[in-house]
Amino acid sequence: MNDQQRPWWSGDDSTDQPSQQPSQQPSQPTWTAPLPAVPPGPVQTAEVRPRRRTGFALAVVTASLVVGGAAGVGGAAAWSAYDDEPSATTTPARTSQVAASAAPDAEPGSVQEVAASVLPSVVKINVVGGQEAGSGSGIVLSEDGTILTNSHVVELAEDDGSITVDFQDGSHAQAEIVGLDPLTDTAVIQAQDVSGLTPATLGQSSALQVGQDVVAIGSPFGLDATVTSGIVSALDRPVAVGSDGQGNATVYPAVQTDAAINPGNSGGPLVDLAGNVVGINSSIRTSGSASPFGQTSEGGSIGLGFAIPIDEVMPVVDQMIAGETPTHARLGITVSDVGARQQAEGQAPGQGQTGAQVLGADGAEVQEVGASSTAGEAGLESGDVITRVDDVLVTSADSLVATIRSYRPGDEVTVTFERNGEEQTVDLTLDSDAEGTDS
Repeated sequence: MNDQQRPWWSGDDSTDQPSQQPSQQPSQPTWTAPLPAVPPGPVQTAEVRPRRRTGFALAVVTASLVVGGAAGVGGAAAWSAYDDEPSATTTPARTSQVAASAAPDAEPGSVQEVAASVLPSVVKINVVGGQEAGSGSGIVLSEDGTILTNSHVVELAEDDGSITVDFQDGSHAQAEIVGLDPLTDTAVIQAQDVSGLTPATLGQSSALQVGQDVVAIGSPFGLDATVTSGIVSALDRPVAVGSDGQGNATVYPAVQTDAAINPGNSGGPLVDLAGNVVGINSSIRTSGSASPFGQTSEGGSIGLGFAIPIDEVMPVVDQMIAGETPTHARLGITVSDVGARQQAEGQAPGQGQTGAQVLGADGAEVQEVGASSTAGEAGLESGDVITRVDDVLVTSADSLVATIRSYRPGDEVTVTFERNGEEQTVDLTLDSDAEGTDS
């Protein structure tokens, strides 16, 4: 699969391609997308075409028989060696007793109960496009087959590709793309000729707390209906996994979790212990090595998984379901990390600086202000350093983009920025990204 170059936050699912020769280790860790099947770019998406289960089951059974047979032969040999003078009466061999007991009922709020309630609402998505193929996961939104997943899971099928959905009961259905939104890495597909499905229950990601128990469900490495559990490790973690065709960054304020998430989990749900979907599993950080083409080799979970908050994307999902083009909030500016321009120009920290423009300082430095943008009308200028939006601290360019993406066009916000060493604030109404800019 032709993954595009992405920052080291990536969601890159594996694909069925010839293996590439190894190369040097990357200078910094990579973020991969565990989850889908066909990533849009350097995302380490989740895609793995699993072998048929029958083969796997046969291999397991065969191995068991071999081990059991060996144990039996060994036992017989030992008996023959030590039983030189068998007694006249034969003592029956002792055997383990098998107790007949029913499976325990799931405790309320347990992972077992969550799995039982949510698994029917999770599907495996198989995608084929051209010479490439991959797989990921999806969340059932309606009884007639509306399914939410990641854009990077299904985008391979956008041009004359095919999508097949595997349901928990073992049935399959063809599906078509309803809408794609690379900026939020979300997509909606419609399974054909299905009914009576179990829609997932959507929760509120805004109610999540760090340390709260959560469960991830999906098809890691093609192993459908896989359940893992963990906690919310952090909230509002800015995660950048690439950009769209216009160069707009795909950045979202992620829910970080240590629940095991791997390639193939992409598009599946992160749920709370009430069984409510609070996020869409989308990317992971991995310690994989670099390939000769600048891509990242597929890696597994190291306890750093990221989900798109469900609250942030449902307005966009609703637009796609309605057949509309998704819209996003924007300030109408381009930004960089503080001091990045100085570093690129070879200046020492502090040379020609204004305000907080010191290499390593927190904030997002304004590079360009769009004509007639809400930021320009509010008086923001190139060189200003944005440090806060409402009560949310802005620590970097990605942090600002992720924060703005959590709003909707038309929302009113208070922007705090520094200019010439002085802190200032301005109230403004966010634009829509009809023209498309970084933030």
